[in-house]
Amino acid sequence: MYILTSSQLERLEGNCKLNFKVYYNYICGKKIQCHIHYEGALYFFYCHFYPEPPKTPTHQTPTFASMKILLIGQGISGTWLSYWLQQSGAEIIIIDEERPNSATRVASGLINPLTGRRVVTTWMAETLLPFAETHYTNLGEMLNAKLISNCGIMAFPPSEEMVDAYQKRIDQGSPYVHGLTQTETWEAYFNFRHGVVHIQPAYWVDLQTLLAGWRQWLLAHGLLRQDCFDESKLQVLGDGVVYNDIHADYIVYCDGIHTFQSTYWQGLPYSFNKGEALIVSIDGLPHGQIYKFGISVLVPWHNGQWWVGSTYENDYVNELPTDAFSKRTEYFLQHTLRLPFTITDHVAAIRPSVLERRPFVGKHPHSERVGIFNGMGSKGVSLAPYFAKQLAEHVLYGSELSPEVDIRRYKRAFS
Repeated sequence: MYILTSSQLERLEGNCKLNFKVYYNYICGKKIQCHIHYEGALYFFYCHFYPEPPKTPTHQTPTFASMKILLIGQGISGTWLSYWLQQSGAEIIIIDEERPNSATRVASGLINPLTGRRVVTTWMAETLLPFAETHYTNLGEMLNAKLISNCGIMAFPPSEEMVDAYQKRIDQGSPYVHGLTQTETWEAYFNFRHGVVHIQPAYWVDLQTLLAGWRQWLLAHGLLRQDCFDESKLQVLGDGVVYNDIHADYIVYCDGIHTFQSTYWQGLPYSFNKGEALIVSIDGLPHGQIYKFGISVLVPWHNGQWWVGSTYENDYVNELPTDAFSKRTEYFLQHTLRLPFTITDHVAAIRPSVLERRPFVGKHPHSERVGIFNGMGSKGVSLAPYFAKQLAEHVLYGSELSPEVDIRRYKRAFS
């Protein structure tokens, strides 16, 4: 018995105008000759299968149901890499000791397509922003949560020089900078002197919901071990890695500043910087926008609150919040807001960054079973989804990484 598709049946019916007809088709990839005999309302098929012609050898994409990847860390990097690996059918296991004050958990979640005093477009913004919007939305649907919002940024230039910088981009036809002539709406909320510029699109990603939701998904599927990783227990072999009772094909370090304690990655040109933010309740401030005043940004937060920051301190004593930042930011709010506010929390974290502002992605030049996905810096919310997919495809399919992020650009650091 042969099962035909509806389109094949239609074609057969079209050929059944005669009582007996020869019909050629392909079923399951095999050429057949069907002799069709019509009696009443019934069709009788007498089929002869032709031998298959020799096939030209083609590259067959392997399946990866049996490939196992051990990931260290479940911040923004580990979350997205584990997502893409499991989407491709690979087996994953993550080791992560939950740290409430990790860099991702206290980050704002802001995706701004512009940067710097010259208001230049961020690297790869044309590619990264639509990619991020699509895939944060998809992951949110998987977790039954809204993870990304296209809030836009109301930017209040702090000086005439910044007004000129924004205007230059508007004159050049920037797709991200839009001038506003009506500023009266914002005068009820803020003190400002140099007008308002609208940056659109610009996104806020709910990192708290993302990390918590993905963590619960991993736990529910038995893919997360909530433990501290100890590299002294790791064995890297020619055909894989062994960690305690875990046998995997690869290990990938995604655990932020802790990656650089590894003997495999200590030679990389990284640096640490500290960021701080106040969590603030502001009565009456519209929550559907992001507000930017020079380096200070007000970003929507949970429970109707606001994230206000941030700093990039390279010289710091520890990872704890500082009185200096709190006082400085409170002073900024007092002189900028025309609304009452209450400080509810003060957060701080240390994050790794790369001197050239490009992340570390790929396999160790001398130990190909050891990989890294790290150094996202302050742009990690937009960089992580895109380059996690690249790395997953590199590990599973052998596809090339973008040269700008490929760890092999630092071969000399491993010599």
